[in-house]
Amino acid sequence: MSQNPVGTSLYTRLQLCGMTDDSRGTEAGWFAGVDPDDPASGATAVREGTADSPRDWPRLAVESGFTADEQEYYDRLREATTTATREAVRERERADDRQLIHAIRAVDDCERTANELAERAAEWAGGLFDDASPGIDGAREVARREPETDAERRAVSLSTRVVDLADERDELAAYVERVAPAVAPNLSAMAGPELAARLIDLAGGLESLAKKPSGTVQLLGAEDALFAHLSGRAPSPKHGVIYTHEFVRNTRSEDRGSAARAFAGKLTLAARVDHYSGTFREELHEDLRERMATIRARAETHSDGADAAGADDDGTTGVGDE
Repeated sequence: MSQNPVGTSLYTRLQLCGMTDDSRGTEAGWFAGVDPDDPASGATAVREGTADSPRDWPRLAVESGFTADEQEYYDRLREATTTATREAVRERERADDRQLIHAIRAVDDCERTANELAERAAEWAGGLFDDASPGIDGAREVARREPETDAERRAVSLSTRVVDLADERDELAAYVERVAPAVAPNLSAMAGPELAARLIDLAGGLESLAKKPSGTVQLLGAEDALFAHLSGRAPSPKHGVIYTHEFVRNTRSEDRGSAARAFAGKLTLAARVDHYSGTFREELHEDLRERMATIRARAETHSDGADAAGADDDGTTGVGDE
């Protein structure tokens, strides 16, 4: 079976970096046709080359004239694999799901920092202006003031920074709303753009999310509670960040575990479709809506049964009747 040396250990790369040179009918390494003085061409050969089995590539490199000795071969292979790794990392960081991860993390950073500074600005402005209000809205009011003293200038300037951070947070959130449906159309439609971005972030990328079992997706964001449970200090958590979705949050507590499992299962399928095909599948969303309707119907059935059990022969409930 052919193997790609990129992503494997350095030792495996040293053993597998090779290909068959059919034009000569002999085994030639990744270095066949590579300019020894061009690391980029070596990196391309390493990334795209394959081998059916290990060979004595250092000896072949010396015999072909690519290197003078084995040490030089390893030096050039190290340079080629390092360059190939840098290129792979650069491509990954520029991938759309990575931009989505950076954006949702920046949303949280801006929101947290803005709220912390808003508290400080409110305390400061409260001692300078009689009608200063707390929070982001209060900072906006202070930022519009005309300062008269040096202390007021500093308080107004701090409030202006708070407003800038809050506005940046809103613009980043709008960016997530626009980009998430393009990166993960099914996941975004099912969970909403913000929750989809958070799931991708917690999983480490769309590909990583697509490869996780639904039980893991169900608990993403609840790692602390899960570790506490494993150490015997807390009950098993039913859900993680997916609790923020109305399918879980607005389901009665008795059925919330079932709702979380069903929702996580469909989210996992949606992530896989997004990663491997990128096409929108309406049937996924129909299946989820039907499943959630079934789960929520339990509450109505339970309520009807409770009413029937509590009713007296004359049709009253027996509670509060005199």
